[in-house]
Amino acid sequence: MARKSSKKNSPDARLQLGKQVGMPASPEAAQLDRVPNPHPKDNYLVRFVAPEFTSLCPITAQPDFAHLVIDYVPDQWLVESKALKLYLSSFRNHGAFHEDCTVGIGKRLVKEIRPRWLRIGGYWYPRGGIPIDVFWQTGKLPSGVWVPDQGVPPYRGRG
Repeated sequence: MARKSSKKNSPDARLQLGKQVGMPASPEAAQLDRVPNPHPKDNYLVRFVAPEFTSLCPITAQPDFAHLVIDYVPDQWLVESKALKLYLSSFRNHGAFHEDCTVGIGKRLVKEIRPRWLRIGGYWYPRGGIPIDVFWQTGKLPSGVWVPDQGVPPYRGRG
């Protein structure tokens, strides 16, 4: 006999999770899903690392590459990881400066999941011989939360 799934454990029908979905045409068109935080009373850190992030230079349309590190302390919501991957992938054909991509991603996450705290580090590979690193965060880190170093070395090939 098939087991009935409980409403608590079944994914929201609006989520992309568990479905075959295509790549969003742009960051604005990307659906950034959230799911309930199972531990909303606890302060803890969630980290996402995207070592192969890609966008386009808005002037030359040449590809730009970055290693992104996103740290956040959730409140009521978590960002759903498949939706985040699709959202980040939507930048591949999007023209924007490094600063706009990095800060824009941070602001979009804050808008969608309203974390207690979030920081994003965008470690961009050099173009014209100069690496550009962009950092953005909201407010103060809640007390008692351990935040490890982002682990990205200063530029030497980002090796």
